[in-house]
Amino acid sequence: ASIAHAEMLNACGLLTAADLKLIRDALSAIGDAHARGAWQVRLEHEDGQTALENLLTEKIGAPAGRLHAGRSRNDQVLAALRLYMREAVEELRAGVNAVADELDLMTRREGATPLPGYTHTQQAMPSSVVLWAGGYAAELRDDAEGLRMTQRRIGKNPLGSAAGYGTPNLPISREETRSRLGFATIQEPVTAVQLSRGKAEAQVLFEIALVMQDVGRLAADVILFYTQEFAFISLADEFTTGSSIMPQKRNPDVFELVRARSASAQACLIETLGITAKLTSGYHRDLQLLKEPLFRGIDQCLATLAILAPALAGVRFNKERIRLDPSIHAAAEANALVAKEGIPFRDAYRRVAEKLRK
Repeated sequence: ASIAHAEMLNACGLLTAADLKLIRDALSAIGDAHARGAWQVRLEHEDGQTALENLLTEKIGAPAGRLHAGRSRNDQVLAALRLYMREAVEELRAGVNAVADELDLMTRREGATPLPGYTHTQQAMPSSVVLWAGGYAAELRDDAEGLRMTQRRIGKNPLGSAAGYGTPNLPISREETRSRLGFATIQEPVTAVQLSRGKAEAQVLFEIALVMQDVGRLAADVILFYTQEFAFISLADEFTTGSSIMPQKRNPDVFELVRARSASAQACLIETLGITAKLTSGYHRDLQLLKEPLFRGIDQCLATLAILAPALAGVRFNKERIRLDPSIHAAAEANALVAKEGIPFRDAYRRVAEKLRK
């Protein structure tokens, strides 16, 4: 982002070609050194932006001081945050789709296995592995699409808004930084930039909360199916744990933790919404605190998705243990009477109900 800003200053006649080369080469070297672990942001730097400026000054001297023309730490931070979120969202989408793909493999492996379908936790209508796993896969792919749509807010270029009121008397080009960094649009007017803070973050965390609720419900089903009373499935040993006192037990700990993580995802969303609620316009230091729930929510979701896909690969259905109550076909029987005899559905419903009572 700093290199893009320097290139913009050069294009606008505010930075010489010689200074641009010095700045670009030095920033590239600083970035490479950071990737190797050769330096890190320290307390005396105050923040990442100041650390870069100090290191740049050490390398090239006075020309480094020209880089800050037309910008503030406010728009720098937000640009960095949006570049990070842009990549994080794509990583999240890949993780969600990987779980959906694993459910597809499950349906190809065991899709024909019958399962009872439940309403009110009572056997209701016939289902199957292909319907059960396929339903979750479809919803997860819908979640991935929801994540993709967060890019609309993320893709607005904040650079050039500076501290929230633009750069008076400096002929900068916000379009130059937009195109160089791949933002979709320029965020205008400049006063909208600070007002928008927390909104893209909250939208990403909302979509993460939906992902975590879906995988939490999936995990809850797996846990139920794994009980001795159901015994519909077996789990791979490496994704279960033993008891410290009861030698007969294997516990579905991984799926229990997946189930619990939805609470953390919701907490991150609520924390983010709460930070920005009732703030007046312009920049406030409160906005710094948006990063903690954002990073925490993203990291926990990525970690959950990363372990869930291989955990699902070890699920096997025990066909001999799956029993469907004979009454589970009652709705189909009523439908058959409607189709065969042309009677009203409610008459067919009553006829089947009476037969079952007898």
